[in-house]
Amino acid sequence: MTSQAVRLFRKMDGLFAVYKPQGVHWKHVRDSTESNLLKALNSCPPPAPQLAVQFQLLSGGENSSSTDVVLSPSMVPTLADHPLVTGPQFHKVHVGVGHRLDAFSSGVLVLGVGKGNGVLEHLCNSHVTRDYTLEGEFGKATDNFTHTGRVIEKTTYDHVTLDKLERVLAMIQGANQKALIMYSQVDLHTQEAYELAVRGLLYPHGKSPPILTGLRCIHFNPPHFTLEVQCVNETQKYLRKLIHEVGLELRTSAVCSGVRRTRDGPFKVENALTRQHWTASSIIQAIAHFSKVTRKIRKSGMYKQTAGQLNSSAQVQEQTRSQTEQINQEHVELSSSTSDTVVDRETPVTLSEGRTKH
Repeated sequence: MTSQAVRLFRKMDGLFAVYKPQGVHWKHVRDSTESNLLKALNSCPPPAPQLAVQFQLLSGGENSSSTDVVLSPSMVPTLADHPLVTGPQFHKVHVGVGHRLDAFSSGVLVLGVGKGNGVLEHLCNSHVTRDYTLEGEFGKATDNFTHTGRVIEKTTYDHVTLDKLERVLAMIQGANQKALIMYSQVDLHTQEAYELAVRGLLYPHGKSPPILTGLRCIHFNPPHFTLEVQCVNETQKYLRKLIHEVGLELRTSAVCSGVRRTRDGPFKVENALTRQHWTASSIIQAIAHFSKVTRKIRKSGMYKQTAGQLNSSAQVQEQTRSQTEQINQEHVELSSSTSDTVVDRETPVTLSEGRTKH
């Protein structure tokens, strides 16, 4: 019969999302989650100790003259498996981290426990888009593109309007759309490319630079403004630099005052666990909530891996076939050239014999 701790551990298998606060490193989030899960496992009551038969010697009393030995059997608990003897049952719970966030950023951070660590690899290798909310401030530039960096320039921003900002954002998004089409490796003159573009399913194949799939302004109150971004293969440093480049296009300067991830693929900020809910019970509920999503990611990852293996094997077979055909062609050419040489050598002999007979 399994113990309560083992049953609890079996439920810790899957993916879940937490909300990482700004100013907290992702390693601290991971370590805190591991510590809470480990504490919950080891705080479970231990199983009932096993009983062993022990024979005790009974004395006959001081006035007894009998020499018979009297033994009495009794059931006593064995302490060999007691936690005070063996120590805690669990010593390590591995929690994996998906697409990471730096200390300056906040938002959705996907974590995995148990077999969910393998699913995290499929999630990181997939081309899911992520949503961010970027907060910017016009009027100054810093050495690290954030409002907390060392100020290296101050500029005016009275000429900046919402219409000008939206035109700059449209220009940036158009350039990124061209990059997306280029790295998607799809022929634009085919029906497949048209259908993928209409459904918004174009994504870069292999390694590519950060690409913005969506960009718009959702708040404008100079000097402060807020952008909503959808992107792939991004880094938080790239997003902060994006605010700086927007300021340069508007002939001013701008710094980033906040980066907040609101969605990471199917994981949204509404379902992310805040710090007070980084407990075993809340994490198990979140894992159960995302169980269907986890199975889909696992199946899609296995399908892509199998398809890649099939494609590689097909390429090897095609390469082997072409090499075989090339060798056969060379053999045929060599055979034909050899036969021609033999004929050339035999022809003069035949002619000389003819002259001799005449």
